[in-house]
Amino acid sequence: MEQLIVVKIGGGIIDDTATLASFLHSFATIHEKKILVHGGGKIATSIGEKLGVESKYHNGRRITDVETLDLVTMVYGGLVNKKIVASLQTLQCNAIGLTGADGNLLSADQRPVGEVDFGFVGDIKKDGVNAQWLQQLLNSRLTPVLAPLTHNGNGTLLNTNADTIAQKIAEAMAAVMPVKLIYCFDKKGLLSDVNNDSSVITNISEATYNELKTNGTISGGMIPKVENALAAIKTNVSKVVIGHADDLHDLIAGKTGTQIQ
Repeated sequence: MEQLIVVKIGGGIIDDTATLASFLHSFATIHEKKILVHGGGKIATSIGEKLGVESKYHNGRRITDVETLDLVTMVYGGLVNKKIVASLQTLQCNAIGLTGADGNLLSADQRPVGEVDFGFVGDIKKDGVNAQWLQQLLNSRLTPVLAPLTHNGNGTLLNTNADTIAQKIAEAMAAVMPVKLIYCFDKKGLLSDVNNDSSVITNISEATYNELKTNGTISGGMIPKVENALAAIKTNVSKVVIGHADDLHDLIAGKTGTQIQ
């Protein structure tokens, strides 16, 4: 049975034009069916500053008020997504850019106000992934490119963590085909020493993660990435790897990066 490769690229890759171009070239040469999920990088923050929209975060997740929702919709669903799709088209990869609202792809609930009010941030519903439609797109030889935006079914878009979207997509699709989930960013993997790029943690379990989170080795935006990776490997997803975008094919083959156990 043909396998599916779900790849998520982080902001550091999107922010660097040369790195993004190199990654997209590698991604386009994946022969298996594939899905790309992207974040927004610093572009939304930069454009927001010009528009007077301040960016606020909590534990690596963006707090989204009304103005910020408009901002990320424009940047994630428009500028970033369509530039990636256009670049893939030049590489003979027939990509289609989507948000969660398109084809009712990703339905979500607005996160309830708790200790922190995240605003218009979405948590994907149980059975909130339209896996049947995704499979139809893949069978039509299209490559979905997903922006980190979902919808609540009542006309409201919701900012949703791209790592989570990649996880939920991989889990849903694993019910119908073998799936590998690859998280690509600008490091060789999870590092035991943030100042030493060669200090890659080759394997990580939930127990190891809890220890590294407690001592501060894993923090900020890496927290949701690892938590989503751990959640995915508990399902039918066959492999989850975190590593550098330059090493995409080696990550898929399990030759490098941090393997999630």
